[in-house]
Amino acid sequence: MQFPMHVNKKFAVVLVTVGAAVAIVALLESGHSRGQAPANSPSPQAAANPAQVEPSLDLSPSQLNAIKIAPVGTYEFPVEEEAVGSIDYDEDLSVQVFPDYQGTIIEVLGQLGMEVQKDQPLYTIKSPDLIQAESNLIAAAATYVLTKKELDRVQGLGGVAEREKEQATSDEQTAEGALKAARDAVRVFGKTDAEIDEMIASRKIDPALVVRSPISGKITTKNAQPGWLVQPGNLPAPYSVADVTKKWMLANVMESEIPLFELGQPVQVRVISYPDRVFTGKVSKIYETVDPDTHRVTIRSEIADPNDELHPGMLANFVIRVRGPVESTALPANGVVRESDGTMTAWVTTDRHHFVQRVVKTGLRKDNEVQILEGLQRGELAVTDGAVFLSNLLEAPPSD
Repeated sequence: MQFPMHVNKKFAVVLVTVGAAVAIVALLESGHSRGQAPANSPSPQAAANPAQVEPSLDLSPSQLNAIKIAPVGTYEFPVEEEAVGSIDYDEDLSVQVFPDYQGTIIEVLGQLGMEVQKDQPLYTIKSPDLIQAESNLIAAAATYVLTKKELDRVQGLGGVAEREKEQATSDEQTAEGALKAARDAVRVFGKTDAEIDEMIASRKIDPALVVRSPISGKITTKNAQPGWLVQPGNLPAPYSVADVTKKWMLANVMESEIPLFELGQPVQVRVISYPDRVFTGKVSKIYETVDPDTHRVTIRSEIADPNDELHPGMLANFVIRVRGPVESTALPANGVVRESDGTMTAWVTTDRHHFVQRVVKTGLRKDNEVQILEGLQRGELAVTDGAVFLSNLLEAPPSD
């Protein structure tokens, strides 16, 4: 169909006007849709600067029941260092029981793990030195008896020269001194006066030298066997006895941490065998030598173990309190979330309905409390339990 020329021009003007109007409406609708972001999306200004984005959520009443909210408070965090080490006997309370003289073991009296008292016999040896000392004792006793009889005889006679009496008296006194010295020599081997008197009376030597425990404690090693030749200080020792009510704990720490440690600092120890138990002690020695390969130094602590529950060689976790407690902003552990990118976050609110996710910097942890170094202020309302629930809501895809 064809229209007159003047009609075609008017129709074209109408078409252009209508097209322009449609374009304006479409542009307005497009701009309007971009300006309306969902509740959990950042504003256009925040999108332009991602570093300032703080995601947020609005919770329904039922969702609020899944969390707890409280003002951000403070907590006293102890300043502690942790290390891994091992348990050992207290070497200052452990002795190797050697005989004082060479000899052959006659009888073994102590068994491994036995509790012993100080001066309790552990083993006996046949000692040539003891045999010689006892032989001298019996001979000295016999000589004393003879010289005493001679003195009594001379003193009972009349007309004996004074010089003869003096000689008899001198011989008797010399023999008496020799007998006392012989008794002392045998007493050194541990023989009692009653045993010495019995040897003199019977004129029989007792070759058994009794070796006794020098301390009260537990037998921790036993090498003694009948017939074994033992000598003073010749390893291995026949027995070792230790006071097991105290143990050593040896931990290796980095050389850069040495300035943190001091003698007397309190120590807490945990071992796998008793996961719910805490053993206490204090730092007793900081070794001078640094291992050139690992650049670590050994820290020794004395640990109370009255029931002998810690055994040498046990692996242990050590916590050493190096300074006094620090009061700091804190949040319960259930209020802090480690996100997939490694950042730590918490959730804050001002009206208990709208919640904002905040990136925080954490520090020490103790008794379910987390130190907050940056990101929260004391008194702010924060989620103290259920923070993971909110983070999961934020990451959940929107429902249709």
